[in-house]
Order: sequence, then C-alpha cells, then structure tokens
Amino acid sequence: MNRTPKPLQGIIQVPGDKSISHRAAIMAALGRGKSCLRGFLRADDTLHTLKIFQALGIEVIGSATDGDIIVEGRGLRGLQEASDILYSGNSGTTTRLLTGLLSAQPFFSVISGDISLNQRPMGRIITPLSRMGATIWGRRQHTMPPLAIQGRKLSGINYDSPVASAQVKSALMLAGLYADGPLNITEPSLSRDHTERIFNSLEIPVYTSIAGNGTATISMSPAAQDYRGTDFVIPGDISAAAFFLVAALINPGSELTITRVGINPTRSGILQALQAMGADILVENRHEAGGEPVADLTVHGRRRLQGTEISGTLIPRLIDEIPILALAAAHANGTTTIRDARELRVKESDRLQAITLLLEVLGVQTESLDDGIIIHGGIRIPAAKKLLAFKTFHDHRIAMTAMVAGAAAGREVELDDDQCISTSFPRFSQLLTDIQH
Repeated sequence: MNRTPKPLQGIIQVPGDKSISHRAAIMAALGRGKSCLRGFLRADDTLHTLKIFQALGIEVIGSATDGDIIVEGRGLRGLQEASDILYSGNSGTTTRLLTGLLSAQPFFSVISGDISLNQRPMGRIITPLSRMGATIWGRRQHTMPPLAIQGRKLSGINYDSPVASAQVKSALMLAGLYADGPLNITEPSLSRDHTERIFNSLEIPVYTSIAGNGTATISMSPAAQDYRGTDFVIPGDISAAAFFLVAALINPGSELTITRVGINPTRSGILQALQAMGADILVENRHEAGGEPVADLTVHGRRRLQGTEISGTLIPRLIDEIPILALAAAHANGTTTIRDARELRVKESDRLQAITLLLEVLGVQTESLDDGIIIHGGIRIPAAKKLLAFKTFHDHRIAMTAMVAGAAAGREVELDDDQCISTSFPRFSQLLTDIQH
C-alpha cells in the first residue's frame, strides 16, 4: 500500500563535516602534543583516517565512543613506518591526502582501499607529486590503488591544476609542509578551502589570490617548525544537510531547522542553486567555529521549485550535492540542466549514470551529457508501483538520495546496498524517519 508523504518538521543537527574531520585528524596527528577533535564525524571514511594514523604510531583516544576524540600528536616528523598495508576503505579523501603526506616521510608505505576505491583514478595527484620528487607505484601504469610509496625529500613546484580539486590541492599542500622550497598551485577556480583555513589557524601561512578570470593561486612555504596541539571544532556537514534541505522542499508542509551547519563559501553552492530554483531557505545565527563560517538553516516546503541551469564555477562548490540536487530538479517545474560536472564520472561511482538510473525509477525524463545531465521535471510513478528498487553502485550519496525520493513519493524503498551509507552518515535513515510527521 502506498503511503501519504509526510512533511518534515523539527530541529536537527547533522554530523560533523566529513572533509574537515579528515583534515582535523591529519593535522592533529602532525601537531606536537594533545589535540581535541570536537564534533568529529564518526563514519567509516573518517574512522579509516584515524586508524591509519594509529598504524603510523599516533595514539587516538575515544574514537569508539560518543564525545570528543583525543589525538596525541608526535610532531611533523613523528610518524613511524607501519608494519602492514594502510587500509582506507572507500575513502578517496583518505587515500589522496595521505598519499601526499606519506610521499614526504622517511619510510615506505602501501595504501589500499576496498574494491570500489581501488578502481578510482589517482593520476591527478600522482603526476604533480612525482614532479615534486615523490616515488609512487600503482596499478594501471601507476595511476590506481593499491599505491606503494617510498617517501623522500621533496621539492616545491609551481603547478597548474587542470581541475579545481580540493583533494589534489590538499595532497600537494601536505607534501609541501616538508618540501625544500615554496609551493604554488593554480586552479581554474577556487576549490573548497578547508585545508588553507586549518593551516592558517595553526599559523602555517597560506596565501590565496584570485585573478580577474577566476583562477585561484594558493601559495605556501614549508613548515619552519612544529606547531602545538589544539582544539579542532568541526561544524555540521553541509553535504549531509543538503539531503534534509531537499527532503523538506519536496515534501509540502515541511518546516525544518538544521543547526550549526558549515556554510563555507567554497562549499555552500547548494544553497545558491536551491535558492535559484525558488527554495525558501533562511540562513540565521551566523558565526564562526574553528575558523569556519557556521549558521542555522531553516527550510519551508511551501513553494514549487523551478528548473534552472547549474554550471561553471558553481559546480566545484556543490559537486558532492549534485545527486540530491538532481532529485530536487525532478520535482521542479520545467527543465534543469547540469553541466561542467565531468568530475562525477570518477566519484564513488559514475554518479551521472547513477543519477540517470535513479531518476528512471521515478519515471523522470532525462538526457545524458558527457559532463552533466538534463532533467525534465515531473515524477511519474505508476500508482500500482508500491516498491521502488534502486541500484546504489555502493555509493552513499546515491543511496541517501534514493531514500529521500522514496519518502517524498510515499513508497517503500529497496536498496541493493544500504550499508554504504555508513561511510558518511550512519544515522541517516533513523534521522529521516524521526522528522516525518
């Protein structure tokens, strides 16, 4: 029996930001003395990062329980060679960032992930790291994991990145902490800047300049000395919040507040895109936490969304939110076009293909582009179809989008893999159920 969709109401808090959690763990491990991680995301991806540092000789306390996590850092040169392969699970962030860091350590490392991660290309970090002097071996002509890394002394370089990628930039910056000269990275547009913010908060100077054409240059020098451990305050993840923003927008009568969400300008493109579609989202209580801008977001599901075009420099600011944004487009009047998102072909899955198949289950008409998708708004599920079965491609963001789609349609949802959600948001299903009234 089909259920009547229920509006979402309440005040919720989403888990800590995944990108910032990774970076806070890394910088805590490299600091000298005790650091406290407040609001750290406890999910598979981020816990793999902590476990790798434990294998590298860093003491971590409290990761298996609620509350703060304590990391006893050993300084920039305090890591020790691991006795086994370093396992990063499904976390591309862990793999890419730590490849940069391990390239500069005076020992040998091997890093590997699960079957899905080991099919993801790593050439975009290996190429510039090799220019810095790194020695990295891997599958498929040294472009895919597992990666074997012989750490050595690195050189600073000037690097023009062909893509705006925070993972590429951050991998190079971590290597640049140990280089023998300055590092300059130029991006087509500024990618998320969490690493720059956390470096500056630790008094590791990083300078960013934006040219008239939008290109961004990030410049830094090697770390001159150890920095002391500190408290890292991690705001709520806007990528996690995006699922609830859209869920409220497409469930009429919803009124939902999400507190303490990070609204870093390099990450908040989802707000701009949804507001361009006519979304009623109120941004209140703006403040800073841990060097990051934070606010409460209140969303009302009382307007029908309108189709729009999403492309250009907005894409890097919402790249992770495109699956749930596509669902919003499916519920909108008119056509939405998403372009310049070729990056989605090499995420946890080919997300553009996964989005197309997900929307097909909902009866939504789409057109595929090499770098995006055209979505003709309108959900057309046969009345007799009681169960919506989705293929997730073992991708957490596709799985969560499917669950929001089912809630909005008032149908039961069957996922071929619901465990993948634990990579970023273990309590997602329960929280979605709790706020349906």
